[in-house]
Amino acid sequence: EPLVFRVKEPHCQTCGHPFFGHLAGERICPHCEGLKPVYGHAKTVSLFKGPTRDLVITLKYHHGLHVLADIAALIAANEEVVRFLAGATLVPVPLHPRKERERGYNQSQLIAEAFQKAALSPSLPIANLLQRTVDSPSQTTFDRRTRQRRMKNAFAARKGALITPDQRYVLVDDVFTTGSTLNAAAQALRRAGALNLDVITFAHG
Repeated sequence: EPLVFRVKEPHCQTCGHPFFGHLAGERICPHCEGLKPVYGHAKTVSLFKGPTRDLVITLKYHHGLHVLADIAALIAANEEVVRFLAGATLVPVPLHPRKERERGYNQSQLIAEAFQKAALSPSLPIANLLQRTVDSPSQTTFDRRTRQRRMKNAFAARKGALITPDQRYVLVDDVFTTGSTLNAAAQALRRAGALNLDVITFAHG
């Protein structure tokens, strides 16, 4: 039975990927190299392999809403993640309306709800502050540089979105791959006035 790889400290502050062994001097993370984050810290619950990968794929591509209970249980088992979320407002990364209609839901919204449930905290509000303005095809086949370029202005603040400069917002997405999507979403929140901004994903890989 393959195990879930739960991510703990020490890990990269920019993408959440664990550092294995001791790294001397400056920690350069190969997983988010070249990303100039406009957010503070990132955390992830587990690595995108084994059971974690199956959960994400079932949720995203097979309408497997039944896996959300397992996702919430894995989040709850990672105490560092639960602590990291304390006092935050969760902001799911939005899908383009066309894609959301096709899929029937936004998996990042459902994962944000799983974080809320896992933290046993009704005081972890979810705010849909962003919209996706560019209907870009799936990013999976593109390299890092292309992803960054394609995502540049993919998001904007929703009309009438109320953003409080001193509130801590945590962007939620299913998987951290190169960080291009999350960074583009963070950029849009910054432009709308958010100053205190972090990132959380269910998986990394």
